Amino acid sequence: EVQLVESGGGLVQAGGSLRLSCAASGFTFDDYAIGWFRQAPGKEREGISCITIDNGSKYYADSVKGRFTISRDNNKNTAYLRMNSLKPEDTAVYYCAAVPHVYMHLCRVPVPRQYHYWGQGTQVTVSS
Repeated sequence: EVQLVESGGGLVQAGGSLRLSCAASGFTFDDYAIGWFRQAPGKEREGISCITIDNGSKYYADSVKGRFTISRDNNKNTAYLRMNSLKPEDTAVYYCAAVPHVYMHLCRVPVPRQYHYWGQGTQVTVSS
């Protein structure tokens, strides 16, 4: 069974940090690019980051650039999103998703329809 499982969310104060993990199984992880998305109440799902299969290309949305860092460890079939200097507006459910690398050789703005597999999401809440 194909699975992506996010973990690491929680409640933090503004200025704090979290590290999200995305554990993959049931498919060849190192043949897929990974995207991170978030969806806040009342807002559309937003693509915030992407990483190619070998860390060769990365993308960050302007809203998170300089604060968030995407990475992956293909030996562990896991992708990560390190989030620093968190703001209340970062509050959202965060999702990881996967797309075959043949369709994503370079990371650009992630859009949900590009991605084949999705995790269940993990809640990040940043208090003011």
